[in-house]
Amino acid sequence: MSVEARVEATGLLAGPVVVLLSGGRDSVCLLDLAVRLAGPVVALHVNYGLRDAADADEAHCRNLCERLDVPLEVVRAGEPEGNVQAWARDVRYAAAERLEGAIAAGHTATDQAETVLYRLVASPGRRALLGMPARSGRVIRPLLGLTRAETAAHCEARGLPWREDATNATTTRGRIREILALHPAAEANVARTLEQLRDEAAVLDTLIDPGADLTTLAPALARLTVQRIAEPAPVAEHMETILALAARGGTGHVDLPGGVRLTVEYGRARIAPDAVGGEAVRLGVPGRVAFAGGELSCELGAFAIADGTLDAAALASDLEVRAWRAGDRMRPLGLDGTKSLQDLFTDRKVPRAERHRLPVVVSGEEIAWVPGVATGERFRARGGEGLRARLVWRPGA
Repeated sequence: MSVEARVEATGLLAGPVVVLLSGGRDSVCLLDLAVRLAGPVVALHVNYGLRDAADADEAHCRNLCERLDVPLEVVRAGEPEGNVQAWARDVRYAAAERLEGAIAAGHTATDQAETVLYRLVASPGRRALLGMPARSGRVIRPLLGLTRAETAAHCEARGLPWREDATNATTTRGRIREILALHPAAEANVARTLEQLRDEAAVLDTLIDPGADLTTLAPALARLTVQRIAEPAPVAEHMETILALAARGGTGHVDLPGGVRLTVEYGRARIAPDAVGGEAVRLGVPGRVAFAGGELSCELGAFAIADGTLDAAALASDLEVRAWRAGDRMRPLGLDGTKSLQDLFTDRKVPRAERHRLPVVVSGEEIAWVPGVATGERFRARGGEGLRARLVWRPGA
């Protein structure tokens, strides 16, 4: 089956698409396939200005888009802040959120294998093995079934040149690629393993009862239950202490990173609803409210569609603004089903220390918006001239 047929079979490239275009082989392949399979298509290139070749990369993307007759949005990133990789990702996705359509990233099976190996080294636990999903909110990854060699072959067959980033060879990713090169089936083996692990994870999740007595559970299920309860905070390093408290009986507490206190009481674990980020507050539509040292405002008008722009008719007259709670789930844009905020934060690479400071905006009983993370499907701002609500989050210092 051809590369085009395999990507078409995923069903991900349908409707409006924003292609994240770096100029590398994977993003060039993705843009070409999007033009052939989706529509309308717009490309987004971010010039970070971090390499001498940055302007040449931008020029290459302009030429490619002109050849493929694709509109191109170019963003100049400015000065980096904090962790450069996290900053670059935030700039890229914030720019993409302002455009309409699914956000298509060129991650391949090669990237998937690299991600899993890196997570195994950096963060122990079952979730590290699940890899990147094909769809996460507005973000889609149509090329996860292809290797980097296959995207290169597609570009060569179509006569599409790409840019090479010489710094890749010296990064952590470059060293991981050397490991994967030790076996010709490494990427395919990782991909098949991930499919099995996701199936098994779905079954395991059905067995978890957050209210269960930990002392009555098999050790593996007890650990999974604690992980579910403590989802807003990393818990692996504290697992032995928590299970020991449960076995001892009585009441005990464990303070987790991010200001989260987990209480173990007669074998059962819980996190108080207000244990993270303080008390919930109400936000009028329109209105303005202080939260977690910052300010959240809501305006009504004919605003352009962007992150934080919601369908006013779908919102309640006033909203609840609170911090992330254990077990929080929402139905993100473009996802057929719900997803935990824990997984969404991981997908968007929100630092753990920052997660409890983000406002979770709730309309009725449903999460409508988490800034920079996801918008609820039911609150999607539609095309046309309908009234829209614009939520703006201004974090404190």
